[in-house]
Amino acid sequence: MTISSSLNAGVAGLQANATRLASISDNIANSSTYGYKRVQTDFHSMVISSNGGTYSAGGVRATTQRLIDQRGPLVATNNATDLAVRGRGFLPVAQASDVSVGNGDTSMLLTTTGSFRTDSDGYLRSTSGLVLLGWPAQADGTIPTFPRDTADGLEPVQINVNQFSGEPTTNMTLGVNLPATETIAGASGDVQELSVEYYNNLGISESININFTPSVPGTGSSNEWTMTLTDSVNPGTVIGEYLMTFTDNQTAGGTLASVTTLSGGAYDPATGNFIVNVAGGPIEIDVGMIGESDGITQLSDSFAPVSISKDGSPVGNMTSVEVDANGYVHAYFDTGITRTVYQIPLVDLPNPNGMVALDHQTYQPSVDSGSFFLWDASDGPTGDVVSFALEESATDVAGELTSMIQTQRAYSSNAKVIQTVDEMLQETTNIKR
Repeated sequence: MTISSSLNAGVAGLQANATRLASISDNIANSSTYGYKRVQTDFHSMVISSNGGTYSAGGVRATTQRLIDQRGPLVATNNATDLAVRGRGFLPVAQASDVSVGNGDTSMLLTTTGSFRTDSDGYLRSTSGLVLLGWPAQADGTIPTFPRDTADGLEPVQINVNQFSGEPTTNMTLGVNLPATETIAGASGDVQELSVEYYNNLGISESININFTPSVPGTGSSNEWTMTLTDSVNPGTVIGEYLMTFTDNQTAGGTLASVTTLSGGAYDPATGNFIVNVAGGPIEIDVGMIGESDGITQLSDSFAPVSISKDGSPVGNMTSVEVDANGYVHAYFDTGITRTVYQIPLVDLPNPNGMVALDHQTYQPSVDSGSFFLWDASDGPTGDVVSFALEESATDVAGELTSMIQTQRAYSSNAKVIQTVDEMLQETTNIKR
């Protein structure tokens, strides 16, 4: 019984070391695979109870575990949608075959890195057939509230590279100097004209035409101007008219003393703004607060549009897409505007090593991994998303080769045990002779 148990222990040792060699070979073979997590093999002794002073060898058993929480170093690339997670967390992805079915029932898989590029349908897809998942943004770029303990709100990230986008003008600031000499008795009273471009809701360029008419008194100075605004869409219709009086004292000369609303939106002295309605919607115009010199002023003898600014942009073509550290997918247009189109959450689990390992460095949550939660990148326990980067393999080739030498020696030793048992059994057989 003791000799035969030795034989069984030797066979178990061969099987265990063969398992360890298989994991080592797998690790070395994937030493250049982006995002690969190494497999570790551990040995556990099998003890059989002994009776009557004899001992039976129980042998050894090998167990393997993929160290999913072990991260490899990051390497820089030149593709904006090469993504890697720096720290804790996983990127949500789905198989392209699930997405192509189009029934909206895609199974979420997890990975720590991927080289994603737009395919023929605009999906951000890797060469291994993984499609990036994210939460879609609303038209204004905000992300709605989605459930965090389920993947139901996630959608395949689809980028329309032929997309057009424009932003209507909603705010305008006028920094204009009016000539003080035009409000003095005997002045010519010439109307000062100004045209400011804006973009309507369809991205079409229009303009607000502004006339500044001075009040010329019989004697002295009036320091008054009437500002009349019209829309180029309806040139004959006044959308706002305001009587502006300027200060001529020594401390605040040339600044606004008062603004009287004759028509249009009321002037707010607390903000220096009023609202006019053009064909494309309301526009808030900032002309400056009372006593301040950062808006419309009356100084010297020259008419000077010093500083005129506005928001909005014409229709432009999408030029590129990038993902920031917080997982927001930004689309850039040739007009200079940027629009948020998706948010990529990071998925975290209590026991990442308990997930089921699948092909292409993807993993599936299981009972052993615990319930997952979708975090904003850089929030909670998760790290951030690094673009222009990929995660290299977690394999240490030098360490694997050292383990291979140890495994080879252990395998040879177990083979020697089997050979010795065979010789002992042969001697036992020879007793009969």
